[in-house]
Amino acid sequence: MRLDVTDRASIDAAVAAAPDVTLLVNNAGVDTHTPTLGDEAGLREELEVNYLGPVAVSRAFAPVLAANGGGALVNMLSGLAWLALPTTGGYSSAKAAMWAATNSLRQNLLGQGTLVTAVYVGYVDTDMAAWFDGPKTAPEAVVAAALDAVEAGEPEVLVDEFARHVRAGLAGPLSELYPALTTSPAPELRAERQPT
Repeated sequence: MRLDVTDRASIDAAVAAAPDVTLLVNNAGVDTHTPTLGDEAGLREELEVNYLGPVAVSRAFAPVLAANGGGALVNMLSGLAWLALPTTGGYSSAKAAMWAATNSLRQNLLGQGTLVTAVYVGYVDTDMAAWFDGPKTAPEAVVAAALDAVEAGEPEVLVDEFARHVRAGLAGPLSELYPALTTSPAPELRAERQPT
């Protein structure tokens, strides 16, 4: 079954074709490598696919999950929901929005007995991360961790060391996640702060 998360008619068709769903996985994603001050079209695409699309799919399938006993909703997020790199501004912003939406969905769907589980991971060995030369997690490991979390009734799972490191860094000063912030201000700013 095809599903385009940016096409509401496609979402409605999927709902009509799958009235027995008990586990919904929002895994659509795009990374255009658009920085925050970059091309608006890239930012909009990332918001549409990584945030608005999964929210629309969740909204459409929520009654189906309720009718089937509650079930579970799994949102594939990223450690980049909590950490922005120079070239991931648009992607990180959209994933951060989906992080907030996931926290909201937990509360919205609690009454119907739907478990909402967020899956956080660094780079996964898929086509989307083919450009990245560093360590990647096998897709099978991500799936296993996600399903284990659902089975255990967990609201989130941190799949790899990257996700665990970034999550832990949220409790500390920003300079732990962004070491460049520890540098001194520009000389002209220091001069402006000098007493006269």
